[in-house]
Amino acid sequence: MNLGPVEVVRKTGEETLCKGLTSTGIKLNEFWSWSSSDILNNSLRGVFAEFIVASDLKITKGNRVEWDAYDLLLDDKIKIEVKSSSYIQSWGQVKHSNISFKINLTIPDNTVSNMHSQERKRQSDVYVFCLLAHKDQDTVNPLNMEQWEFYVLNTEVLNEKLPKQKTIVLNSLLKLNPIKCEYGNIREAIYNTL
Repeated sequence: MNLGPVEVVRKTGEETLCKGLTSTGIKLNEFWSWSSSDILNNSLRGVFAEFIVASDLKITKGNRVEWDAYDLLLDDKIKIEVKSSSYIQSWGQVKHSNISFKINLTIPDNTVSNMHSQERKRQSDVYVFCLLAHKDQDTVNPLNMEQWEFYVLNTEVLNEKLPKQKTIVLNSLLKLNPIKCEYGNIREAIYNTL
C-alpha cells in the first residue's frame, strides 16, 4: 500500500461541521477562534510569526505545511526558516522572558516524496527571527506589527560562526550583524542578505 500525502484544500472558515450530509451550523472559524486565539502562546506564536512573514512576502495563497524542511519558499527558490520569541507570554511571569531562538541542525521530513535525508544541517537559505519586542503586558498585541522586530540573517553566517549551536540568544544574534527591518521590508532584507 502506498499512501501519499493528502491534498489539503484551503478552507474559508465558513465550512460547517456536519452529520453525514446535514450541517450542524457550527462553522470551522468557530474552531479556529476557540483553538487559536492565544497567539502569545509559544507554539502558536511561532506559527503566527510564519504567517506574518508570509503575509509581508505576499505568499499566503497556499497552505502551511507542518513538517516541511523549511517554513516558507520565496519566489520558488529562497528557502526561509522563521523563528519567534517574545518578552511577554500568555502565562503568568515573574520577569520578562529571555530572548532566544532555535537554530539547530535538522534531518528534514520530505512531505512530498516521503523520502528522508540522513544529512543533519540547516535546511534554509535565510533565517527571519521575529521578536515580539513589546514589554508591557497590558498593551501587548501580537496583531500590531509595530510591536515586532525582524532580524534577517543568511544561514551561511550561522553555519560559519555557529556550526553546531542549537539556540541563539538575542545579544549573540546581534553580534552576527543581521539586517533589522520592519514589517513591509522583509523581502528587501532577505534579498540583501543573499
